[in-house]
Amino acid sequence: MARRKPQAPEAAPAQAPRRNLTIRPVRRGDLEAVIAIDTQVTGLEKRDYWRAVYRRYGESATPGAQFLVAESDGEVVGFIIGEVRDWEFGAPPCGWVFAIDVRPDARQSGIGTRLLESILAGFRRAGVRKVRTMLASDNTLILSFFRSQGMMAGRFIPLEMDLDE
Repeated sequence: MARRKPQAPEAAPAQAPRRNLTIRPVRRGDLEAVIAIDTQVTGLEKRDYWRAVYRRYGESATPGAQFLVAESDGEVVGFIIGEVRDWEFGAPPCGWVFAIDVRPDARQSGIGTRLLESILAGFRRAGVRKVRTMLASDNTLILSFFRSQGMMAGRFIPLEMDLDE
């Protein structure tokens, strides 16, 4: 499949919060909806990747791992994934959010906020007091979301380099 650059979502009018929204752990039957949301947002279908993520975070009993979905009217409309990691980069245990997305037609209705609040509650129950994430510097949509939730630049600086073949 050819790689397609994700298109910036059109500005949508703010929607009313969904009253029948449920945040719950992912189930096997939710995987197709998660894959569809990610494919719609990124333009890439990563079925094998999502199956592996489900095995690790949905099926496993790994302490501190969370894979949550937002369900409205019987449909999965968003998801969030994270875990507690201990002593990475010399930092005390903290929560890491490594995936969050809401179906584009369901955005601006509080679903992302509810997902984040739910995973943060799980991190607090695990005894951690800090949460981190990492994102591409050009992903202004998710950067704006996390900033609106009170997140800001932390003390770590990401470094990278290309490996020659």
